[in-house]
Amino acid sequence: MNELIVRSGGLSTTVQDSGRDGQYAIGMPPSGAMDQYSYEIANMLVGNPSGAAVLEATYLGPELEFTDARHVAVTGADCAVTINGEPAPTWRPLRVEAGDVLAATQVRRGARPYLAVSGGIDVEPYLGSRSTYMLTGIGGFRGRALTAGDRLPLGSEQAAAATGAELPEELRLDFPAVTELRFIVGLCSYRLTEDALRSFLDTEWKVTKDADRVGYRLRGGSLDFVEREQPFGAGSDPANVVDLGYPVGSVQVPGGDEPIVLLNDAVTGGGYATIGTVISADRDLIAQTRTGSKLRFTAVDVDAAVAARQERRARLGKARIALDADPR
Repeated sequence: MNELIVRSGGLSTTVQDSGRDGQYAIGMPPSGAMDQYSYEIANMLVGNPSGAAVLEATYLGPELEFTDARHVAVTGADCAVTINGEPAPTWRPLRVEAGDVLAATQVRRGARPYLAVSGGIDVEPYLGSRSTYMLTGIGGFRGRALTAGDRLPLGSEQAAAATGAELPEELRLDFPAVTELRFIVGLCSYRLTEDALRSFLDTEWKVTKDADRVGYRLRGGSLDFVEREQPFGAGSDPANVVDLGYPVGSVQVPGGDEPIVLLNDAVTGGGYATIGTVISADRDLIAQTRTGSKLRFTAVDVDAAVAARQERRARLGKARIALDADPR
C-alpha cells in the first residue's frame, strides 16, 4: 500500500478537500480547505482531479517521507520548502522518489500552505468528503491533526500526473498589509445602531490569537446595539437572539466589542445576532490572514458578490490554461 509517512505534523496539519457541502440541515459545517483558490491550484499542479484531498497546514508545515515516486506541490502561504534538506520552489510540481523527505517549514507570509500529492490523500470519505472536522473528530485522518508516526494512504497517480509548468507570478497570492474583505450587510444588522454599523465598516480591525478554522476574533473598536426589550428565550447580552442560522463567513458581535468571522468549522447556528457575511470569494483572503494582521470590511451588494465569484472562477480558468491542466 502506497503511504505518506508523517515525521512531524507541524503546528496543525489536517486533510482537507473541497468541503462537506449540503449537510447544514443536520448541523454539519462544510469544513474543507479554507483557501479554496490555493487548494485548487495545488491539485492542478500535480494532475489531480478537482475535489482531491490535500494537506492544509497552519503557520508551521509538516515533514513527510514518501514510500514511492510522486509529484507534489506546495501553494498558499509563503513558506520555505525543502526536499532532503535542499530548497525547493513552491507553486510548481516537484518530483519525489521513495525515501525522499519533504518539509514545509515556518510560514513567512500568509497563514496556510497547501500540499497536494499526485493521487490525492486517500482517506475514507465521511458524508461525501475527506475533510477533517476536528471539533467532532470526524473525517480526514482519524478526525484530527496529523502527528509523527501517522501513515496516510495515497491514491493511484494519474497517467498525466503533472504538467511541469510553474504558476505565473500574477496568478499567485498577494499578502497585503491590510486585508480588504467585501461584506454583505444584512441578517441582523438592524440590531446595531447606524453609527455602530458605520464604525464597523470604518474600523481597521486586528486579528487576535483566537483565529482558527472555526472563526477569527477581531479587536479594534466597540459597537452599540439598538436598545430593546430582549425577546422571550434570548439571553441578556444585547447581541443575543432566540436562535439564528450561521452562514459560513457570517460575522457575530457578542458583547459588541470583539467581532467574530465564522469560518469553515463553525457551528451552523446559535443565539448571537450576525450582522452580515464576508463574500465567498474573499474567504480565501481571510484564510491567509494571520494573528496580529489587520483587516477592513467593505460593504457590497449581492450583485458585486456574484461578480467577484465569477472573477475568481475566471482566475482559476487562467491558471488552468497556464498550467495546461485537465479540468476533470
